[in-house]
Amino acid sequence: MENQQKTGAFKFRGATYKLMQLSNKELERGVLTASAGNHAQGVAYAAAKLGTKATVFMPKGTPDAKINATKNYGANIVITGESFQEAYEASKTNEIQTGAVYIHPFDDRDIIAGQGTVGLEMLIQEDRLDTLIVPVGGGGLISGIAVIAKHINPSIQIIGVEAHEASSMYNVFYQKSQSSLTFSTIADGIAVERPGQLTTAIIKKYVDNIVTVTDEAIATSILYMLERNKMLIEGASAAALAALFTYHKKIKSRHCGIIMSGGNIDINTIPKVQQLVERKADFSA
Repeated sequence: MENQQKTGAFKFRGATYKLMQLSNKELERGVLTASAGNHAQGVAYAAAKLGTKATVFMPKGTPDAKINATKNYGANIVITGESFQEAYEASKTNEIQTGAVYIHPFDDRDIIAGQGTVGLEMLIQEDRLDTLIVPVGGGGLISGIAVIAKHINPSIQIIGVEAHEASSMYNVFYQKSQSSLTFSTIADGIAVERPGQLTTAIIKKYVDNIVTVTDEAIATSILYMLERNKMLIEGASAAALAALFTYHKKIKSRHCGIIMSGGNIDINTIPKVQQLVERKADFSA
């Protein structure tokens, strides 16, 4: 339940571990990143704790809740670009101009290691787990989890999940075309156009399967967690549960672990969630 993590998402783990590896001279230069929200909050909070300045480039469609939370943690916010990729490219230009230390949201070994502690803790708490279902954006979370989980239990099954309309890692994994993707999804936290090179290599080596789910299934999972478990989760987080609901007849597992990656949903999204739930979500696969 990483929605209960500090800053409301797993990203706090990787950001904190990464910044703790920096020297005092590097911290004095400040840190810089691009993010759709959760990584931004993790970096902002870790930077405040370590006494360094953080600048975050965020795309225009970023939910207000994530922008405001990042500001409240003390970061300087730059809103630019129509997508994460455009915000990322703008932030890399700023890196050259300012000399700040760049904190990549997923394609970084320290970030991946920090995110992997989710899997480590789950297997310590429940060593019977034979399957882990993990939401996938840039791939940092599933990469870290897959490495540690396979090290502990080589036979464990790792399943990644993406939204249908933003299934860039799925297409790379299965060598399919990216041309049909719109990246219009309520799972904004995993709507990443270009997966990382490092994460892609790790995923191809350690992940067993990647599946996709519809926005209708994601919305139904958000509502399920709210009604049945009194838990508010965001679309990216709900994708993992939606995969279990959608593919339960195909997933061979006795003890399945699901990563609820975050809870930073924009309240303005709730009416859209309701609309999507009214459509038929196919969980018969």
